[in-house]
Amino acid sequence: MTLPHPSTMDRDLFVVRFGGVFEHSPWIAEAAWEAGLAHEQDTAEGLHAALRAVFRAADHDRQLGVLCAHPDLAGRLAVAGELTASSSAEQASAGLDRCTPEEFARFQELNAAYVERFGFPFIMAVKGRSRAEILAAFGRRVENPRDTEFATALAEVETIALLRLKDLLP
Repeated sequence: MTLPHPSTMDRDLFVVRFGGVFEHSPWIAEAAWEAGLAHEQDTAEGLHAALRAVFRAADHDRQLGVLCAHPDLAGRLAVAGELTASSSAEQASAGLDRCTPEEFARFQELNAAYVERFGFPFIMAVKGRSRAEILAAFGRRVENPRDTEFATALAEVETIALLRLKDLLP
């Protein structure tokens, strides 16, 4: 069955299909649909631009809510099998489901330090990255100033959303 293009979907179908592109934040898809979609939004890149515009126009607290909706990398939700399907696949693609005990301990240590320092989880588009690469970035970024890291996290969320859209749209 071929789904209709995003620009021709009704609101409910659009939100069901794209409401999870930004982790646990269907309000972004709802607002993008309500703003109106044209044929330019029928590609991953075009739809990403519309969704990203909503995300970037949101106030700081709403953006922070999106950041906080993301799970820790190799964290308790992953261990308990409680990640969204997208997050689970992304973390598995980076081998985070196969951490050594030492790597797992380092992820736990960095997750705790990062959340304590910034008030939101470490976010990185991990698809296609190695555990070593992720841990190295994690170790560097935990030292960033809060404003720098907030901006970096927003950009990473947007990258994750684009990668998810590329999986959903031809």
